Amino acid sequence: MTELPNHPLPAEQDLPEAVPILPLQDLVIFPSMVAPLLVTASSSTQLIDKVVSGNRFIGLIAQKNIEVENPTKEDLYKTGCLGRVLKMLKFPDDSMRVLVQGLRRIKVTDYDQDSPYLIARINVLEDKTENSAELVALMRHASKEFQKIIDVSPNLPDELKMSASNLEDPSKLADLIAANLNITLVEKQKLLETVDVGQRFSLLTEALEKELNVLQLGSEIQNRVSTALSKTQREYFLREQLKQIQKELGESEGTTSDVTELKKRLDEGILSEEAAKVARKEIERIEIMPPSSAEYTVSRSYLDWLLGMPWGVYTDDNLDLKRARKILDEDHYDMESIKERIVEFLAVLQLKKDKHAPIICFVGPPGVGKTSLGKSIARALGRKFVRFSLGGLRDEAEIRGHRRTYVGALPGRIIQAIRRSGSSNPVVMLDEIDKVGKDFRGDPSAALLEVLDPEQNSDFSDHYLEVSFDLSRAMFITTANWLDPIPPALRDRMEVLELRGYTELEKLQIATQFLLPQQRAEHGLKAKQINVPKATIQKIISSYTREAGVRNLEREIANLCRKVVRMIVEGRKTHVNVMSKELPKLLGHEKFEFEVAERTAVAGVATALAWTPEGGEILFVEASRMPGKGTLQLTGSLGEVMRESAQAALSYLRSHASDLKIPEKYFFKNDIHIHVPAGGTPKDGPSAGVAMAAAMASITLGKKVRADVAMTGEISLRGKVLPVGGIKEKVMAAARAGIRTVLLPQKNLLDLDDIPPEVRKKLKFIPLNTVEDVYKNAISGRQIFIEE
Repeated sequence: MTELPNHPLPAEQDLPEAVPILPLQDLVIFPSMVAPLLVTASSSTQLIDKVVSGNRFIGLIAQKNIEVENPTKEDLYKTGCLGRVLKMLKFPDDSMRVLVQGLRRIKVTDYDQDSPYLIARINVLEDKTENSAELVALMRHASKEFQKIIDVSPNLPDELKMSASNLEDPSKLADLIAANLNITLVEKQKLLETVDVGQRFSLLTEALEKELNVLQLGSEIQNRVSTALSKTQREYFLREQLKQIQKELGESEGTTSDVTELKKRLDEGILSEEAAKVARKEIERIEIMPPSSAEYTVSRSYLDWLLGMPWGVYTDDNLDLKRARKILDEDHYDMESIKERIVEFLAVLQLKKDKHAPIICFVGPPGVGKTSLGKSIARALGRKFVRFSLGGLRDEAEIRGHRRTYVGALPGRIIQAIRRSGSSNPVVMLDEIDKVGKDFRGDPSAALLEVLDPEQNSDFSDHYLEVSFDLSRAMFITTANWLDPIPPALRDRMEVLELRGYTELEKLQIATQFLLPQQRAEHGLKAKQINVPKATIQKIISSYTREAGVRNLEREIANLCRKVVRMIVEGRKTHVNVMSKELPKLLGHEKFEFEVAERTAVAGVATALAWTPEGGEILFVEASRMPGKGTLQLTGSLGEVMRESAQAALSYLRSHASDLKIPEKYFFKNDIHIHVPAGGTPKDGPSAGVAMAAAMASITLGKKVRADVAMTGEISLRGKVLPVGGIKEKVMAAARAGIRTVLLPQKNLLDLDDIPPEVRKKLKFIPLNTVEDVYKNAISGRQIFIEE
């Protein structure tokens, strides 16, 4: 603390003509007023340093708008107070605490400097005082009303009464009252600007009466509350008397054992202060209730839940990074980014034990291991694991619980999961968060906003328990197949980690290292009893499954193991070596085959790439022409956006008919029919635009679309190819289907960085800028027919 030497009030001739200006937020300084100020802005701290090393005079002027962080001269009032710095204390963060004393009213005439701080030229304002009977009356009335306010207000010290009584200077009395009165900044600034003391007292009188009325009304409300409390105490004594009467009649014997047990659990538990207080009150209530009453059952059930929560119970995290990584590698293949994220969290816990757990959302197609990854994370951390599904959830009370006024009320699923785990820091997995619904009972997604926010869930309040429970130490992991249905506010609270679909090579590794040993153990087979070569597994992957995950692959391996078990049990074989040529006999005919070449063997068929929540898919866009009047027919359960894409493709083809040497009257004599097979499945989106353009051009020109080409991209009416989403999933689907060339928008080339290297090596990628690029790279071969 720097304490500056004390000097008497300067004379008129000693006052400076120009002073540095310190802007004040939400504060008006009056003459003779001493106030502490916290100075944080760098320009203001420079100003204070300069003032302290000089004459210590400073201009204290309030801001017009308190929300402005760096005010300019236009943001300040013209009238302020000349002040003097009395004491100054510097803090390590370069902020300062300053004690200033107001001296005289001033008015700014001009500014000499704008940076790094304001310096203004000032005029000292003199008070206008007339020694009249009216002014004396105004002084006495204001002093009397101010003393009444001091008596009623809890925030004003009694010493102010003595100070107000001893002041004979009208101007100083008015400033003392104004400085301590609870009025707005604008009203205080108006009092500062009023140099006529009589007029200043007139304004003060109105403000004093208004403040006194508010304080008196508050006092009356407080008295009524005190009366209500006295009534509550009276009811307590009556209940105690009723308790003794019931004891004499023997009606309380049924509750004795229950109450004793509950009190014991309360004493042995480590409930929060709030929860313990509520529990004691509830136990006191059931002590005087007959066990046969419905209210007794409700209160007893409530206490069971409240006392059964794991208050203050935490499992110790295993912070061995090598062990955690080993467990994660044992359970899952690849997923490097997710494993690194968990190991990083453990590393942070070693340095900061109370670090809030991250809120993670795993997004990916079915069967890629999202749920099992949650179990693996819990095992790596050494924490309890609980899981429940949010799919189809429509009632907000399922998350927050039902209020006890309802029959059969229960806590929400979050509190139930925490109690089931027996720990306050488990790993809680919320499955299928993208499938949460909503109806007239509320929106569960809105209730999840508090649960999945580390800044809020430390005081999570369930409607049933009605006491705060700390969820900040629990680790929440959510899963989703896609992000679009999740509300933006909820999505923003989660750290999204994407799990892409597996390549054939990755599936082979997963099947060899995880699925086959697991299914072998589940079916009681020993390693020497069954041998499945990698070539056989590769054949199962390519011919019996076509998926982003490995769920169907696991089913086929389980099917294979069952067949082998039967052979061994029936005594036909003691050891089975499953070769790929034997798969049709064991698993049936191949379910998938390379049909792209066959489907595109005629003109008018193009292969499109589509995105679904289950991963990528290939679609065949079929075009046919027939004599007619130039109409376009669309079938295949196409959505509005997809229909518009087809219309745009036709319009572009017609507008460039001469460039493609299409006869002028072709479109007036022929109808075009576009069909996308799997008509029972709804389809929508703009990404099939290029495929529709290729199919239409193919049927019109009579040239086939290349069989090894698949494409994706939106088209505009001007023939531009626009970028689309889901490139990673679409490219993986193309690789699974045996495609060798992928046409995609130029601006989507950056998305190829997410594709595994072994997939990129298999495919050739051709960027598209215009529809002409589609025609040039997709349509080839000799003309099958010539349109007259």
